[in-house]
Amino acid sequence: MHLIPTLRHLAALAALCLAIPALAAQPNAPAPDFTLSTLKGSNMRLQEQRGNVVLVNFWATWCGPCREEMPHLNRLYDKYRALGFTVMAVSIDDDPAKAASMASKLGLNFPVLFDADKKVSRQYDLKAMPYTVIVDRDGRARHLHRGYQSGYENLYEQQIRALLKE
Repeated sequence: MHLIPTLRHLAALAALCLAIPALAAQPNAPAPDFTLSTLKGSNMRLQEQRGNVVLVNFWATWCGPCREEMPHLNRLYDKYRALGFTVMAVSIDDDPAKAASMASKLGLNFPVLFDADKKVSRQYDLKAMPYTVIVDRDGRARHLHRGYQSGYENLYEQQIRALLKE
């Protein structure tokens, strides 16, 4: 399994960056709705999560920072899900089996969704990996984070806690 981005991966990401988004996520605006298949085979729709705080995370198995971030997202999910928090981890891998294998290897407890055709990624104007959008209980994109560096999870936790209190 190749975990280093190949030219094909970089070309796919570049194509996403050049695509004109129809409904790119904007701070304090409604988060673009989508429905995707999950690792378990069911569909999951963002709009059906209204009433919860949702962290939408775009990732791929070949993205090192994505793999580094996942255990932190798992910890946040486990810590806050009983309070109305969920994670929707949207894999942009071409092969869902790779994402399923990585999710299993990392012991992820939250829903993993598949965007193999990159339609939702274009909706959200994906320009960096990982890309995290934190959505409030009313379905508004409140916080947008492009990329990941160690420590970002502390900021995510502060933002999630504040939104859970609203």
